[in-house]
Amino acid sequence: MEEKQSEITEAEKVADLPSLPPPLTVGIAVDGKKKSKYVVKWALEKFGHEEKVVFKILHVRPKVTLVPTPMGNSIPISQVRDSVAKAYRKEMEWKASQLIVPYKDLCTQRKVQVDVCMTEADNVANAIAEEVSKSMISKLVIGASSRGMFSRKLKAHHLSSRISACAPRSCTVYVVSKGKLASLRPSDLDSNPSIADDSSVTSGPTTSDSSNSLSSHTDGSSGSSYFNFHSSSLPMQRVQALATINQGCLHSRTTSPEAIIHSRSLSLELDEVNAGGGGGAVGCTPSSPESAHLITRSSSFSADFQSPLFSDEASASDGLTDNSSSDSQVAFYFFPFSLANFNFELEKLRLELRHARGVYAMAQTEAMDASRKLSSLNQCRMEGAAKLKEISSREEKAKELAQEERGKCEAALKEAEHMRKCAEKESMQRREAEAKAKHDAKEKERLQNALVAPLQQYRKFTWEEIESATSSFSEALKIGMGAYGKVYKCSFHHTVAAVKVLHSKEPRDIKQFKQELDILSKICHPHLLILLGACPDHGCLVYEYMENGSLEDRLLRLHNTQPIPWFERFRIAWEVASALAFLHNSKPEPIIHRDLKPANILLDHNYVSKIGDVGLSTMLHSDITMYKDTAPVGTLCYIDPEYQRTGLISPKSDVYALGMVILQLLTGKPAMALAHLVERAMEEGQLARLLDSGAGNWPVDETEEIAKLGLSCAELRRKDRPCLKDGVLPALERLKEVGERARERALSNPAGSSSHSLPPNHFVCPILKEVMKEPCVAADGYTYEREAIERWLQENEKSPMTNVALSNKNLLPNYTILAAIVEWKSK
Repeated sequence: MEEKQSEITEAEKVADLPSLPPPLTVGIAVDGKKKSKYVVKWALEKFGHEEKVVFKILHVRPKVTLVPTPMGNSIPISQVRDSVAKAYRKEMEWKASQLIVPYKDLCTQRKVQVDVCMTEADNVANAIAEEVSKSMISKLVIGASSRGMFSRKLKAHHLSSRISACAPRSCTVYVVSKGKLASLRPSDLDSNPSIADDSSVTSGPTTSDSSNSLSSHTDGSSGSSYFNFHSSSLPMQRVQALATINQGCLHSRTTSPEAIIHSRSLSLELDEVNAGGGGGAVGCTPSSPESAHLITRSSSFSADFQSPLFSDEASASDGLTDNSSSDSQVAFYFFPFSLANFNFELEKLRLELRHARGVYAMAQTEAMDASRKLSSLNQCRMEGAAKLKEISSREEKAKELAQEERGKCEAALKEAEHMRKCAEKESMQRREAEAKAKHDAKEKERLQNALVAPLQQYRKFTWEEIESATSSFSEALKIGMGAYGKVYKCSFHHTVAAVKVLHSKEPRDIKQFKQELDILSKICHPHLLILLGACPDHGCLVYEYMENGSLEDRLLRLHNTQPIPWFERFRIAWEVASALAFLHNSKPEPIIHRDLKPANILLDHNYVSKIGDVGLSTMLHSDITMYKDTAPVGTLCYIDPEYQRTGLISPKSDVYALGMVILQLLTGKPAMALAHLVERAMEEGQLARLLDSGAGNWPVDETEEIAKLGLSCAELRRKDRPCLKDGVLPALERLKEVGERARERALSNPAGSSSHSLPPNHFVCPILKEVMKEPCVAADGYTYEREAIERWLQENEKSPMTNVALSNKNLLPNYTILAAIVEWKSK
């Protein structure tokens, strides 16, 4: 029984829980045009303030049946490839989604929940109606057509009217035009207000129900049929029961004494009345105290409940009194009347007892329910606290895990960034390596082609061009005089050059001319004089112009030139040796210069040395190392003594000449008997006495080392001389690095250095490659010698430096550079 009662109680609890109302779903039909924006705004203003509302944007696009072509026509989608059809469908879906974005933004600004439903159908009204029915949309907002939807001018072809006709009757349709409500189609629920809620409850049993309950009890049924504690209030049930008993008693008085006796026997069935001496009540008279007490108690109960029972009883007794004709008749009728009152009182006490028991049972049941609910709530509270504690611990663990994952993520990001940088660096190095490899491959191919190709790699000038460049061989432009011709300074297309013209047509001179032309046109080295072109018909060679003249002029100071610093001399020695090593290792035939001397070593404006005058050079076959020449050539003091004695020429003949050049770089003296002087000074420890004092403060150890190297190169026997590639070049390169460090110190502290400084690059004209005398600024921002830039502007419209068209040809004097040049020259 207890289990059954608990099940009933739990069922009642579930039934008593309030059901949550479903959220309001508002559908908004849009077509992507401008008026749809007003429809969305109106719906947000109308339903946006609701607590639980979900907006659903509905958009129907037509099915894709045709695909446009570039020619302007369309073809059926079934006739195109599947990939093209799929791509076109995706494009149409993307365009449709872009149409919905402004409406979603409006809903997002209002902070409401919004869903988007896009369907593809030909019948827009049916598609929207299906979506309304499927999504259980109770409010549908659409835009108005050109005519009123629910007016008399309604036409079947208007889209808004078709949507309204197809929409389910359970949905209210709002038609909005220009931001205002144009018409409304209510739903069935809105149009039928008589539909009532199903949760109404009846108040309780009626009087007839109570009488039926009472009659069932009279017939011997259970006492629980008297009252229904859950259907109506207890006082009302009690009044109804008493009224029923009153009517039954009155009816028994007016019918027969057997009914009264039956009523008395019925009242005696109660155990509580039998225990109180019900038998005395049978024999009492109206004048007995017990009868009076019972009547008084009955009257008091009657008065408390204000029942109409006793008014009817009084009227009945009055009627009996008036109708009696004798005392016996009065006594006869009075006894039944008293017996009826007594039975009524008993019945009323019984009802009171039953009522008290019912109230007690109901209170006990409610107390048990309350206790059970309290224990259930405590258990729920403990379970909730345990769950809350568990959730808190899980949250802490989740935070720790998230922190750990965040650290791992940051570490992974740093590692990824490092790997990305490494990958970029490797990619850049790979690209540089590939570019270098391509460049090397092209250079190798070019060199191979140059070695294999029999064509001459020089530019041919005409005699007229040479005459024009030299102003018909003006004496003012002559810069040198050699044994084989004169050298003139000239300009070809604003490029300064030097032209050597042979002064005779003797076979020997022609042979030397062709030899030099053949060698210089096929080889190229940074420290070999560059051949710009030639005029073979008249024996003219065009070289690059070397601003500082020959090394001999600078060492002997024939033209009152500035001395060369010692560190520059170390570098010049290495440059000459590297050029000789290049000639000796040239392919396919090694080349011997045979006439190396300071007069054939030229210096540019930065004192970079280049070997020229290779007309006496000899090409050896790859399978021999010596060549016999019966007619010795060259310059005295620089010719190999063994070559003079035997007539055999070899690469070590150039090594002897290099040794003499090194000794001249140290001393600045002529080559005659120089090797003997240096050797004797070193034996006596007086080398510093022979050194060129104008070169600055010579380093003692390095100077002795390079002097010994020069003497070893100038040995009389060929076998005693060092190898140029393995013995001379590494030593000179090491001394060159010493000189470069000294040069950097001299440039950083020019006041403390007594060495000669080169002119700054901004003092040199970009066209003439000489120190400017009248610097002027052109429109490109560069400073030039006025005479040179004026000649340039007469023939060109572009800048000589940037090759960009000049905005004007105006020239401004640069007095700042002019003052700096004057100060530099004075020092």
